[in-house]
Amino acid sequence: MTTPAAPAISVSGLTKKYGSRVVVDHLEFAVPKGTVCGFVGPNGAGKTTTIRMLLGLISSTAGTGEVLGKTLTHPEEYLAQVGAMIEGPAFYPYLSGRENLKVLATLGGLSHDLIDQLLAKVDLLGRASSKFKTYSLGMKQRLGIAAALLSQPELLILDEPTNGLDPAGIHEIRTLLRGLADSGITVFVSSHLLIELEQISDYLVILNEGKLLFAGQTNQLLEAQRGSITAKAEREEDLTTLGALVLGLGYATSYENGVLHVFAPADWAAELNRIAFGAGIVLSGLSTSRPSLEDTFFNMIGGAK
Repeated sequence: MTTPAAPAISVSGLTKKYGSRVVVDHLEFAVPKGTVCGFVGPNGAGKTTTIRMLLGLISSTAGTGEVLGKTLTHPEEYLAQVGAMIEGPAFYPYLSGRENLKVLATLGGLSHDLIDQLLAKVDLLGRASSKFKTYSLGMKQRLGIAAALLSQPELLILDEPTNGLDPAGIHEIRTLLRGLADSGITVFVSSHLLIELEQISDYLVILNEGKLLFAGQTNQLLEAQRGSITAKAEREEDLTTLGALVLGLGYATSYENGVLHVFAPADWAAELNRIAFGAGIVLSGLSTSRPSLEDTFFNMIGGAK
């Protein structure tokens, strides 16, 4: 029997206090290797503080944790395998993208051999000789990710890498991060752009006011949410009959503008169709929907107060 791989990140009871103020409150989660894990929460939820603890920039008040199998109390044992970008990348404005990476590689005692390969990976090779000050915000963010990859890390930790980007820039970062995970790098990414995280995240960790609301697979979270089924009938008056039948089975309904909404799992649509057929009701339309990650997040935040 194969032993499951140790997670890239795992924490238990992780807590950070500043005086009497609890900023991070007994977090428990694990991030599997080779995945994109979205780190979600409103401003002040404790995301950046958690990231700083993971990177050894601040110490925890209580709890334990491991990064790449090494304890948080000895970050020097794992930081060489971790790439990070927090609070935006900082580069020399009058040096080119390539020259900036060479400076960072030299300071870190790293080889220059991979620089052009990394520039190609982040789609900047064509602008490698251009001064950093001429880069768009999206290009600057991508160069920051290239810098974080200089040490060929196993884990990449990013704090709001799409902050301030236009839709094209966001798409570029999203594609890049998904590709990195597919190549085997674990990506732990904090973002407030939930639509983007829904598209690329295998796992989610959701915080509010320092407390953990959810940690697990993205699809499990979304599938657990109450979806709805929308039905239209050839004869609109038949929807009243169909709604009564559905209510008798314990599902809530609403009716508006000639459409019946049944609040039931998406896979119940086939059963709704059978019920309509059995009652002699001909449906002219049947569709399903489920809450988005954004809908789910705001529902959870509202329920966490």
